[in-house]
Amino acid sequence: MRRTRAAVATGTLLAACAALLAAPPSAQAADTPGFHIRDGRLLDAADEDFVMRGVNHAHTWYPDRTDRALKDIKAKGANTVRVVLGTGDQWAKNDTADVARVVSECKENRLICVLEAHNTTGYGESGAAVPLSRAVDYWIGVKDALVGQEKYVLVNIGNEPYGNTGYTAWTGDTKTAIGRLRAAGLDHTLMVDAPNWGQDWSFTMRDDAADVLAADPDRNVLFDIHMYGVYDTPAEVRDYLNRFAAAELPIVVGEFGDMHSDGNPDEDAIMSTAQSLGIGYLGWSWSGNGGGVEYLDLVRDFDANRLSDWGKRLFDGANGIKATAKESGVFGGTGPGQGGACHVTYRLSDWGGTFNADVTIRNTSGEKVEGWKLDFSFPGQQKLNAVWNAKATQTGSDVHVTPEPWTGSIPANGTVSFGFNGSSTGTNAAPRTFTLDGRTCATT
Repeated sequence: MRRTRAAVATGTLLAACAALLAAPPSAQAADTPGFHIRDGRLLDAADEDFVMRGVNHAHTWYPDRTDRALKDIKAKGANTVRVVLGTGDQWAKNDTADVARVVSECKENRLICVLEAHNTTGYGESGAAVPLSRAVDYWIGVKDALVGQEKYVLVNIGNEPYGNTGYTAWTGDTKTAIGRLRAAGLDHTLMVDAPNWGQDWSFTMRDDAADVLAADPDRNVLFDIHMYGVYDTPAEVRDYLNRFAAAELPIVVGEFGDMHSDGNPDEDAIMSTAQSLGIGYLGWSWSGNGGGVEYLDLVRDFDANRLSDWGKRLFDGANGIKATAKESGVFGGTGPGQGGACHVTYRLSDWGGTFNADVTIRNTSGEKVEGWKLDFSFPGQQKLNAVWNAKATQTGSDVHVTPEPWTGSIPANGTVSFGFNGSSTGTNAAPRTFTLDGRTCATT
């Protein structure tokens, strides 16, 4: 997010090619010490799915507000905060000691910390912005605050690294940036923002994401789309996010709002689609916006008791933070799968009247499961049409699933997957509860 944003030609989105993405190879091994990517999902150090639900905080402009802000953000139910940092080029540098303090405060508040370098915003169009190479220099310079924090920190290389000029260089520059950071010894999950002021109306990131992920020797890259005026209809939101999910490419909505000067984003579609696909989202922003976009403040004047309408929507509304956020298991709490016997991931690709769902069951019981039975209930007017890699019957809203011979065994700490096609009327949300052989599973 920049304080003022050039208008984006939404018509370009409709004219762009809708090429399908190729699926990347599976990523890091399960013993990775920090956050990692596997099969298009972000997993934490407990090797559990982690879905970001949080907000952005403009630390570099309001460093004295950060300590209180992080406490309040956590109290509102968030599990993640994306922290704005300055590299010393356009905005004052947040040095190694300051970054270390931010990380410590995130951990103290049991928040996963996404650190982003903001000085790249709109490079090529904004005269004060710097290239990704300068952001890489910054991360290497503050490396001592980052190494050893891979369980708690993701490194967002550069915010919105191109405007609407020169954005075709995004792919090569992003690959180079990733290579330099890996060579410098940063093993974190690296989050990369889209060009076009983060909105990727040119589909540059969408179409090149598989190549960028494959270029990382760690296969540990999370793609970040910012959804403002370009994403003002449910169809545009669903199409973009569904393409990443179908290709098993990891993505997060790193910024979005309920209004914007370049158009009115459909925050309801963003939040509902992210929830149905198990994709993270981070609202912009806690407080302190200026330049005509003060309406993007979630709270007024950094006062947690003065929620704006946007803040009420994000925290308390349907598919909002309070209803959907789950704390990471790295904090030793009740994160997904902690202390349970099973964990179910339900990934939905919704096209309006029809949908596909991919279901993965992880056996966390420590013992092999044979001949399993999975039960769940649809929350709306959904109907099964076809099932693969399993058998299923539906009675009313209740669904009973049993395996095919080739999916009948789930090893200890292993997984099995099946999928189905269905039709729906009205809201198509994910089932709330899954039981495996009568035991309630954790879900994402």
